Amino acid sequence: MTIRERIEENEKQILSPYAAFSCNSAGRGRPDEEDDVRTVYMRDRDRILHCKSFRRMKDKTQVFLSPQGDHYRTRMTHTLEVSQIARTIGRALRLNTDLIEAIALGHDLGHTPFGHAGERTLNTICPGGFRHYEQSLRVVERLEKDGKGLNLTEEVRDGILNHQMETIPGTLEGRVVRLADKIAYIHHDTDDAMRAGMLREDDIPITLRMVLGYTSRERLNTLVLDIINSSMDQDDICMSPDIEEAMLLFRKLMFADVYTNPVARAEEPRVNRMLTELYDYYLLHPGLLPKEYTRHLESGEEIERVVCDYISGMTDQYCVRIFQEIYLPKSWDIY
Repeated sequence: MTIRERIEENEKQILSPYAAFSCNSAGRGRPDEEDDVRTVYMRDRDRILHCKSFRRMKDKTQVFLSPQGDHYRTRMTHTLEVSQIARTIGRALRLNTDLIEAIALGHDLGHTPFGHAGERTLNTICPGGFRHYEQSLRVVERLEKDGKGLNLTEEVRDGILNHQMETIPGTLEGRVVRLADKIAYIHHDTDDAMRAGMLREDDIPITLRMVLGYTSRERLNTLVLDIINSSMDQDDICMSPDIEEAMLLFRKLMFADVYTNPVARAEEPRVNRMLTELYDYYLLHPGLLPKEYTRHLESGEEIERVVCDYISGMTDQYCVRIFQEIYLPKSWDIY
């Protein structure tokens, strides 16, 4: 018996009957030889962790564009916080934490430079629109590994695609990540907003603080424990009505006071202009796209889709540098 097979047997003994067992995975898009040590979900987690799109998240905006400070969240730190919160919930509920971690690490791979400001721009200019969760799936299925994709399991791909609020993942592990994502950004965006001076603790209505807690730490603990207590031994991941209502009201407060705040969105028109200019430029000059993207053109992909893939994969800094190289005059010396 291999180490992997022993782990799979241990899952049957330890995990909840509602968990996603590694040995029962619906499989991958392409046949792939089993590993002697790692389960399919462990391998998915490792493939995501080592892919280029994951590394680029360290230089992609979470909320605040180009903040002056080292402690504001990026898309990568957000992803790591989602993973940790989701794993804590999943372990308490005896779910498959390897599957949870794989979904959490991959859920935002398709995010644009400059956060949701970039996403709004691409959604406006790209035919068919742009949604980061769909792009995350496209990254792991089509863009990574020189167009071969990561060949992830069906359960991980389902969790990545359905982590937004409008749809529901097919596994409990995916549903844990879906809620952990909301909890994480409410928690850390509140912290960042307070650091930026845009929000004070007293700005949070006392009615919400009485239900969720009087500090960020208390609120995070309340939300996590509520999901655990409400979902224990259930074939669903849920929250108690009072806590869920308070969380949604808190989320609404964040949209009103932070996400749509003129200070936070002050640079958005410039982001819009920059991404639009780059998009139009590469539509006219597709031969200047990197080779890994021109391959998709040669295979029959629409030019608009490929340009969108390239721009959405950029980091904030790389996007600015490419824009400068194309549109700003270069200095020269006479000797």
